[in-house]
Amino acid sequence: MAVEITASHVHDSRMLPPLLMQIPGKVCQISGDGAYDTKACEESMGQRGAKVTIPPRRNTKRMRCDNSPEKLTIRDANLRQIQLQGRYAWRVASGGTRQSLAENAVFRFKTLSGPKLRARGFENQKAEGLMKCDILNRMTSLGMPVSERIF
Repeated sequence: MAVEITASHVHDSRMLPPLLMQIPGKVCQISGDGAYDTKACEESMGQRGAKVTIPPRRNTKRMRCDNSPEKLTIRDANLRQIQLQGRYAWRVASGGTRQSLAENAVFRFKTLSGPKLRARGFENQKAEGLMKCDILNRMTSLGMPVSERIF
């Protein structure tokens, strides 16, 4: 849905706001790992009105002292639910396990196109990465296997 190619020293959390700006329309859910547990990410996710399933870091503290539901930040509300349910139960109930789908897509991307870019210049690397994403999106639009969980 959105892609951004950066240098290796750029932190993932700095790229979330520009990625969200690339997506037109409504965003229903945003999932990720603890790297996106930052104030800037929370602000950009809150502006989109999406359900946020980014787990707070394990040693995190609430940002607000006022615990009234209307004053809780998204992060504090998630933290409260984790304290009530437990981390894994919260991930399952909130849909946070969908993060693995994104990780699977990155794995598929690297498997099909290789783990490295061939272009030498940064602008050419960005163009190469965008082309590879476009190819992967075309392939997946043709059809994906249907998987069902068996207990």
